[in-house]
Amino acid sequence: MRLLATLSLALWLTVAEAQSIRLLIQASPLAGSQYYALGTFWSQIRVGDELDLVREADNRHDARAIRVDWQGHQLGYLPRVQNRALSAAMDKGERLRGRVASLTEHPDPWRRVIVEVYLEL
Repeated sequence: MRLLATLSLALWLTVAEAQSIRLLIQASPLAGSQYYALGTFWSQIRVGDELDLVREADNRHDARAIRVDWQGHQLGYLPRVQNRALSAAMDKGERLRGRVASLTEHPDPWRRVIVEVYLEL
């Protein structure tokens, strides 16, 4: 039985190395999108698109700021009330990635885009 467990773990680790394994950490609305490029690229962005999360430790409004970029264009930020643990993880070198989870045409900018944040293992 112990040998079977060891072989199963070894197989899982081999598959994990061959593939990128992601652990969903949180889903958040995109903050500040009305001030950045979301409107310009709205028709091109798709659910499932990858998003770059960029740590902005020198941001004058929020020392824990995490910028959200799509194909090199700033779309907004992760909300301040939800970035404490994520910014600490990024400061320690954790690889966090974002993904467009949903897009909704809504007058409230906080309800237009939901960003999923993943930890890459």
